[in-house]
Amino acid sequence: MLRDKNLIPLSHQHQHSLAICVRLDRAIQAGEVDLEAWQAEIAQAFEQATGIHFAAEEKEVFPRAARFPEMQALVQELLAEHTVLRGLFSEAASRSLDRAGLGKLGEKLAAHIRKEERQLFEAMQKSMGAEELRVMGSALERALAEVSQTCVVPSAATRIRSK
Repeated sequence: MLRDKNLIPLSHQHQHSLAICVRLDRAIQAGEVDLEAWQAEIAQAFEQATGIHFAAEEKEVFPRAARFPEMQALVQELLAEHTVLRGLFSEAASRSLDRAGLGKLGEKLAAHIRKEERQLFEAMQKSMGAEELRVMGSALERALAEVSQTCVVPSAATRIRSK
């Protein structure tokens, strides 16, 4: 199903976060993990975008979805995942993640994003009317206005190297 235009801003942010997850996984697989650099990048991404993204979903998306009985359990799962992910992002900010912790963050974030895209957004598009999606889209636009328009640029230590 094509993504409704009112959910596209969240989907674009999901793409950026998934790109970080892919880069992180490749670095781990290659054995080239600079813990300090990765934790700095992850903390910066949370501060500039992901934290605001989570708050916008919790304020504007999840309550609307939870009105539908078929989405209530999914919304509860996603809220619990936000809590776990915030903890991992906090550990990155305090530079207390090890290589396994970085891997766990990447895996959990990627799985969470896919669940939102494949399950929540699809269900919302089937259950919600065009006007309800439009109202939510306007509210999301305001809630996401604080997201930095700059791109988190990977450091030399977190870029994927060609072999």
